[in-house]
Amino acid sequence: MDIAIIVEGKNDRSRLARVLSPEVPIHCTFGTLSTSRIEALRKAIGRRHVYLYMDNDSSGRRIRGVLRDVFPDADHIYTRRGYAGVEGTPEEYLIQQLEKAGLDEFILYPAPDADRWKE
Repeated sequence: MDIAIIVEGKNDRSRLARVLSPEVPIHCTFGTLSTSRIEALRKAIGRRHVYLYMDNDSSGRRIRGVLRDVFPDADHIYTRRGYAGVEGTPEEYLIQQLEKAGLDEFILYPAPDADRWKE
């Protein structure tokens, strides 16, 4: 599956990149969605299947609404209220949401904690 993920900012992208294979492009809106920014996103994504992973705040909902119109077939990934956006979401929860979206094959799972097996 050829996919791309769109997030709001570079900190969101950095956070998500820690748990995703580098082959998955993560694009940023950088908060504002001008016509030129939308066209740049559309061109960069091409024919890939899009996943939208926005913050659960008013700005994130507004951006998600605009991108829903631009990418009507996009899948939506959500972070929990109370987390400080995608960048403040614990890795375990990011992974759960990516699994829920069916992206298991792209997830970089953390190495098991070797210390917990010591007696």
